Amino acid sequence: MSTDVCIAGGGPAGMMLGLLLARAGIEVVVLEKHQDFFRDFRGDTIHPSTLDVLQQLGLRQRLEDIPHTSVSSLDAVIRGVRTTPVSFRSLRHGANELVLMPQWDLLDLLSSAARQLPTFRLRMEAEATGLLHAGGRVSGVEATTAEGEVRIEAKLVVAADGRSSTLRQASGLGVTEYGVPIDVLWFRLPRPAVTPPDTIIYLTDQNVMITIPRTEYYQTAMLIPKGSRDALEQQGMESFHAAIVETVPFLEPSVAALADWADVKLLTVQINRLQRWHQPGFLAIGDAAHAMSPAFGVGINYAIQDAVATANLLVGPMRSGSVTEADLARVQRRREPPVRKMQAIQRTLHNVVARPGSGAQLPSPRTLRRMFPLVSPVLRLISARLIGRGFRPERVDDQVLVTRS
Repeated sequence: MSTDVCIAGGGPAGMMLGLLLARAGIEVVVLEKHQDFFRDFRGDTIHPSTLDVLQQLGLRQRLEDIPHTSVSSLDAVIRGVRTTPVSFRSLRHGANELVLMPQWDLLDLLSSAARQLPTFRLRMEAEATGLLHAGGRVSGVEATTAEGEVRIEAKLVVAADGRSSTLRQASGLGVTEYGVPIDVLWFRLPRPAVTPPDTIIYLTDQNVMITIPRTEYYQTAMLIPKGSRDALEQQGMESFHAAIVETVPFLEPSVAALADWADVKLLTVQINRLQRWHQPGFLAIGDAAHAMSPAFGVGINYAIQDAVATANLLVGPMRSGSVTEADLARVQRRREPPVRKMQAIQRTLHNVVARPGSGAQLPSPRTLRRMFPLVSPVLRLISARLIGRGFRPERVDDQVLVTRS
């Protein structure tokens, strides 16, 4: 098999890039190692800047037709004091809400739109296992499929296969790891009959929990000290229930539904970044280039922004016949600065606030009640831009936007 571009990974970065390149008339093959997109406990927040990209592509209404939850503001409860630190209503242009939707629904939408294009091919149950080389450059990938081993020759290979990227490892590009003191336990809890306003985070003296509202349940997360999962299991499920209720009291009627540790998934939190995202014939984007923390739920957004920037910068060179390493370096120069800034904020957040036992570093409830009315209006303006748009949000260029066969 041969193609212009071979993308490893059918996540948000890979599917969005495949769709954009195919719209621009570039032949593209996307390899997804699973037989479908259904995998729970993945990022499921679709930020305003991503909604703006979907609007440009004519997919926003199709997204709205999928069952989901939309919020324009998010509360936080810190030491029992409720505040609203995030409000997207202040965003003046484009989308001003956050969509909460299982990631597989977004990927189904993108793949459905891409499959309608003649230059797009999606191979499910196809896992990229290595790189091909010729003439001093990457020339394609080796992959395993349901039918056996295949070799795919490509003018450009894009690694979008996640934070455990096989192709990133095969490339030999150096990775800088930034220590993160936490891991995350993900689990579902049914929605109780009585619920408070949508609240994204609860912080107490001992615990930090995330509650993402879905139609019939809460996608729930508890931050734990890194490597402490086994110790929590040894303490027993009743102890875990007690910690949940102590942190988020309104979930007390629901905790009994969590009866087995098999229903509690561990996310090993990483923050890392490739020192160089490219080599001749090869580019890494999304988590393969820079693993993000779950903080602010921006991982999907930054992956999709990477894909948009990649398409904008490479469609021209692809049409002219070749992509040089200088072209690939332009992608890194554009996307690395916003990634660096967000990762720095995430690292500070985890080291100072959003980690178990952080209560001692937080003001007292009395101080919080006095402080929030003063700082919340400014905080909402900053957070709307920081979380909703991110640093350097991307728009699809006209050369990509106009569909070509």
